[in-house]
Amino acid sequence: MNARLGARDLLDLVLDAGTFTSWDRPVDLSGIEPSYRAELEAAALRAGTDESVLTGRGLVRGRPVAVVVNEFRFLAGSIGQAAAARIVAAVRRATAEGLPLLAATASGGTRMQEGTPAFLQMAEISRALMEHRAAGLPYLAYLRHPTTGGVFASWGSLAHVTVAEPGALVGFLGPKVYEALTGTPFPPGVQTSENLAAHGVIDAVVPVPQLPELVDRALGVLVDPPGLPALPGRTGEVTERDAWDCITATRGSGRVGVRDLLRHGASGTVRLYGTDEGERDATVVVALTRLDGQPCVVVGQDRSRQSEQSPMGPSALREARRGMRLAEELRLPLVTVIDTPGAELSPAAEEGAMAGEIARCIATLTTLTVPTVSVLLGQGCGGGALALLPARTVVATERAWLSPLPPEGASVIVHGDVDHAAEMARAQGVRAVDMHAAGAVDVLVPELDEDAPADLAIAVAAACGGVLAASTAPV
Repeated sequence: MNARLGARDLLDLVLDAGTFTSWDRPVDLSGIEPSYRAELEAAALRAGTDESVLTGRGLVRGRPVAVVVNEFRFLAGSIGQAAAARIVAAVRRATAEGLPLLAATASGGTRMQEGTPAFLQMAEISRALMEHRAAGLPYLAYLRHPTTGGVFASWGSLAHVTVAEPGALVGFLGPKVYEALTGTPFPPGVQTSENLAAHGVIDAVVPVPQLPELVDRALGVLVDPPGLPALPGRTGEVTERDAWDCITATRGSGRVGVRDLLRHGASGTVRLYGTDEGERDATVVVALTRLDGQPCVVVGQDRSRQSEQSPMGPSALREARRGMRLAEELRLPLVTVIDTPGAELSPAAEEGAMAGEIARCIATLTTLTVPTVSVLLGQGCGGGALALLPARTVVATERAWLSPLPPEGASVIVHGDVDHAAEMARAQGVRAVDMHAAGAVDVLVPELDEDAPADLAIAVAAACGGVLAASTAPV
């Protein structure tokens, strides 16, 4: 655990020097019961702040932002009515001024000295935050040690991007309270930032010194205007390739994948992990990024993480839908990347609503109001592929393919064996070039025999960037 930074220290770390302007009005202690007033005055002397929260406005690499930061040294960062009112006022001012919001929590939760009236204010904080999100404004949260109780169950869990301090205690009920109430200790290691990241509750664990760089990258996608295209595009005729050759090529270990697309064709990428509701599946990548200078949310099937032992399950599609919702709410274009040998086929997948998740992905994608681009990058097998396909514009590499089943499965259904897989692939019109001819693919990216993954990734990113630039250009 890093040495604890105070609220002002954290503001100095993240904000451009000398840019912070406080929005806080002095706290009125008149009318407060004398013993509690003495506690508040002692807390103010100890913490150097007049409440457990500081709010205001500053710049991050020149970008204006609103900030809400807990001061743990003030009564363990607890939230009373004055602190809650301060948070609500700051969030609403950020909404009115069109500012992204950065929050850093460090709190034991609701202030017990104020009881239910303070507890009810967590709902008001949540209401203000949802109004901020409804305005299409970004909200980033950094959970520090400790973040528990009503703070974690309100403004600590409502951000678009949520990261936490290494080793931080983050949980709904503090372990000391749990043990006192139940008579048994809370299992160790559960309420840690690392464990919550592993279970998809938060996006990542980020050391304090790395926080400014993360905030800068996130705001670079969420706030900065689109850049000028810079990657070399690829035009020309595609090569006539046999359908079975296309399928075997896209199954090869050296084939381009979504990670190559992000590594070679994107910039300023911030990976998001999990559903933020307690599930995480590595077979799908969700990221805030820029493809050839164009800000977007990427949701991609990761071929390098899919195998018979680790198939793409229902939770992967729930992660995908989180990315779709983020794109819609943040008013960013969405780019989906299809590259899967198929969704998981198992009793667990059935009980996890695989069919329903495919349907919900399709329903969500087809009703988004932001620009959408789907990239058929390689394998496109079954409903798991179709779940990410129906965008307004479909880009495909020339060796990519899409089919309702793997060709071997189609062969079994029609011929009773797998020996006719190549024949079925040719007969079913699975190739991207066939789909392009039929109007189901809008942009076809030629492939060269000498292509390395980086080469094709750059060509695909350039094609996506061109589509996004055209779709977001003022009319």
